[in-house]
Amino acid sequence: MAAMSVIGIDFGNESCYIAVAKAGGIETITNDYSLRGTPSCVAFSPKNRILGVAAKNQMVTNMKNTVFGFKRLLGRKFNDPHVQKELKHFPFKVEQRSDGGIGIRVNYLGEDNVFTPEQITAMLLTKLKDSATVALQTQVNDCVISVPSYFTNAERNALLDAAAIAGLNVLRLMNETTATALAYGIYKQDLPAPEEKPRNVVFVDFGHSSLQVSACAFNKGKLKVLATSNDPCCGGRDIDMALADYFCQDFITRLKLDARKNQRAFLRLLQEVEKLKKQMSANSTRLPLNIECFMEERDVSGEMQRSQMEQLSAETFSRIERALKGILISAKLRPEDISSVEIVGGSTRIPAVKGLIENVFGKQASTTLNQDEAVSRGCALQCAMLSPAVRVREFNVTDVQPYAVRLHWDAARGEDGDMEVFPAFHAAPFSKMLTFYRKEPFSVSAYYTDPVPYSDTFIGEWHIRDVQPTPEGESQKVKLKVRVNIHGIITVASASLVEKKQQDTSQNESVEMENSNEAQANQEAPMETNGGSQEQQQNGPENQEVREDDTKEAQQKQSWTQRVGQWFSGDDDKKDKSKDKTKKVVVKTIELPIDARTHGYSQHDLNNYLEQEGKMQAQDRQEKERADARNALEEYVYELRGKLSEGEVLHDFVADEQRMRLVGQLDSLEQWLYDEGEDQNRQVYSEKLSELRTEGEPIKQRRWEFELRPGALDDFALAIQLTNKAVDLYRSGDAKYAHLSEADIAKVVEACKSALSWLESARQAVAQTPRHQSPPHSTQQIRQERQNFESIVNPILNKPKPKEKTPPPANPTAGDGQPPADAAPRDDHMDVE
Repeated sequence: MAAMSVIGIDFGNESCYIAVAKAGGIETITNDYSLRGTPSCVAFSPKNRILGVAAKNQMVTNMKNTVFGFKRLLGRKFNDPHVQKELKHFPFKVEQRSDGGIGIRVNYLGEDNVFTPEQITAMLLTKLKDSATVALQTQVNDCVISVPSYFTNAERNALLDAAAIAGLNVLRLMNETTATALAYGIYKQDLPAPEEKPRNVVFVDFGHSSLQVSACAFNKGKLKVLATSNDPCCGGRDIDMALADYFCQDFITRLKLDARKNQRAFLRLLQEVEKLKKQMSANSTRLPLNIECFMEERDVSGEMQRSQMEQLSAETFSRIERALKGILISAKLRPEDISSVEIVGGSTRIPAVKGLIENVFGKQASTTLNQDEAVSRGCALQCAMLSPAVRVREFNVTDVQPYAVRLHWDAARGEDGDMEVFPAFHAAPFSKMLTFYRKEPFSVSAYYTDPVPYSDTFIGEWHIRDVQPTPEGESQKVKLKVRVNIHGIITVASASLVEKKQQDTSQNESVEMENSNEAQANQEAPMETNGGSQEQQQNGPENQEVREDDTKEAQQKQSWTQRVGQWFSGDDDKKDKSKDKTKKVVVKTIELPIDARTHGYSQHDLNNYLEQEGKMQAQDRQEKERADARNALEEYVYELRGKLSEGEVLHDFVADEQRMRLVGQLDSLEQWLYDEGEDQNRQVYSEKLSELRTEGEPIKQRRWEFELRPGALDDFALAIQLTNKAVDLYRSGDAKYAHLSEADIAKVVEACKSALSWLESARQAVAQTPRHQSPPHSTQQIRQERQNFESIVNPILNKPKPKEKTPPPANPTAGDGQPPADAAPRDDHMDVE
């Protein structure tokens, strides 16, 4: 793989993980707290937004303005029963907006603000994007984000809107269990060949708020999701709630303290029972629970063991068992057909969950994958596969549409007007072509057939415009492409009008290409509504359904092949059989405009939210700069005052009077920082720091000079000593310096005397100068004097010896009159042809 910034985001209800595809594999990114997981929390203060880890850390003290659990509110209305149930978990205020949507009211910048769940999600995604940008040192835009497989069109559209507000380009919304399966399968080297029986693997993802089970079939380079089974209201938090309810009742009975009447106390209790639950997963003995200053300034304590927790959570475990058995029914598998059961999600660490898996599937749960990071890693792999600039191993992923989808349309002349377009667990992404005969504009609507975990089964309505009758007043053929796209969203992707006209054979080839396009479209058409009846063509499943290729290149190749085949097949027969060779039926396809009414924000709303997010980001940056400036001033005050104390490093480098005045100034600054200087703008802090540095830095400089100067003086003395030694060697007749002249040596001796005189004078002056005064000679000056000295003596002492002249040979010719073999060629030698 090439090193590219393609990331995968596991957007969880409790925590988020980011993985990146890099050369050599997949890495999980750490945040600014060096943690891999970033809590799904967004908090608000009078000055800025607080995101991720910092938001969760102040949750108890700022619970009214700390928003969490918003993933389960995406794309929903306030009156949704699911939403009303969720509101019981939230200490912050949630209200109904004018459009029936959800509004989360918080105090931000000292004012009441109402944000949508999509906006809150965008804020968290912005934080994740920043973390990735810092870790990768490059701008990040393209990503793949995970979604629960049970998410409907409304929820998927809402998450795409949130990503758009955050400035992310989502290449795919990927089902969480499918991402897990990809992370599992792409590195497997022992998968069966494509023509062999596939290996069936079940993936169980039991997270904080939901349970997802998926059955997948693996072949070499290929993954096919067979079916999914979900329980959106069964997660680890339900076990936490059961334990919290038990302790609430226990405290009422024993201590007459009702934690439900105090939101802060109940929130702390939830945090503590979550820790207790994790401890019980690894320990079956009785474990204590202790919370200091719980309510009314009283401490509380309790205890529990694993068997008791399992009894309290019996309903949750029963729901898990139903979902596990459900996958066998949906995927039409027997336990013996399943090769292994892989588990991910934090709540799968509970021993009782592993026991249920073993009971249902007859085999132990396998932990091949990282339970927390598998989803993000699968998303990063998918992002790399979709990115044109990254090369990864070929691996085909076929997902499913979990719910059956029906299409309704305006019935004409006795039509049924209703059809199941996609049955449950149909392959996705996928497209189907529908053919209608209409004289005027018409509408089609899509609905979920199966019970879905959403209050409304409506998917969308599409109005096809500009449909008119033929000149003869007859109905025209209209083809609709209905698609489950790469995000798992159902949509009417296009509508086209098919016109047939007679043309002279002298028409140019562009008309022929239009004709061939229509032939291709006819191959895609599975269904027709003709007159008052609905008819499905009997061309076999392969002609009724059109798989979406992952690359446009494959589509272009396929289209070109079909066109060439159209041009070179059957034309001669038509010419022979046709009596009228001057006329030809030409088919023309015209794209029709579509007005869509679906879930999600309008472009106008998106632009407004995008602008609002930009302003909040600017405010966050401004507050960070202000806080950094304040912290820098505070840090300098503490550091300087500490070093000026008796016995500290700077104490002797400042006069007593100046030190007392400076310490008093530092004390006043500290008092100011915690008083009226608590909330000043960045410029004020910067100016005060600059003013303080004008006094503090010279003191630090004197200390640095004091430490570095002896070394510089010693180095200079050593250089003079080595030079004098070289002069002594010359005078003793050492061959190394025999080539030097007396004049050269005289220059060296003179330089040594001058340098030694300067050095002794400098040593004396420095020794007589008090530490709190600037020295007469700085370290830099001493080093410069040494360099000047060496620039005089080194060229002389390092002068190379002159080269010795080679004596001429005694007899240039050999006895036979020929020059010796190693003699150089003579200049007057000439070759004559």
